[in-house]
Formats: sequence, C-alpha cells, structure tokens
Amino acid sequence: MIVRHTQFVIATALWLAAGPGFVVAEELPTFRLTAKNGHFHPETIEVSAGARFKIVISNEGPGPEEFETENPRREKVLAAGATSFLVFPALKPGVYPFFGEFHPETAKGRIVVK
Repeated sequence: MIVRHTQFVIATALWLAAGPGFVVAEELPTFRLTAKNGHFHPETIEVSAGARFKIVISNEGPGPEEFETENPRREKVLAAGATSFLVFPALKPGVYPFFGEFHPETAKGRIVVK
C-alpha cells in the first residue's frame, strides 16, 4: 500500500512539475530519399517553409554514400544497405541543393522550400 502511494505521489509531482509548459512532441513531416547507383531518388524534395522536417535516407548501394547540404550544414555517411535520418530546422522559401560526396557528379538533388 505504501509503495502504491509513493508511486502516485511521484507521478503526480512529475506531472505538476511539467506544468502548463508541458508539450507533447508532434511528429515531424518526414520525407524519404534513396541513394542508389550514385544517384538520389527523388532528386527534388518539396517542404513547407517555417516548419522543421526529417529526411530518412536509405542507401541501396553499391558502396557507401554521403548525403550533404551546405546550407543548412547537414551530412550523413551511409554504408550500402544502411538507413538513417537527418532533422532540418525550419527554412525560408528557396532552393537548397544537396549532393553525394562519393558521387558528386551524379548524386545531386535539391530541397525546395515553399
């Protein structure tokens, strides 16, 4: 009985400490990007201005690939068969190019913010 009471008191204290500033995390808009044979698919990703977003990158190979943007500065190296993600800040309208470090001539794309 004492254990239940203590658990209730702790849970209540944590809930009250969170107060009105307590925020439930929202799911970020997520976009999928595939690296394969030295190319990115799709080559264009369209996102909304002023909202954070996530890009999930899968490398179908062969070999490693690196996704890289210069503005904002983001990069991720992926082995063949690997999947990972990057979270981007809210961006202003514009075009933000990205490229693959291991195939800079062919692995190119852009994020279009509207």
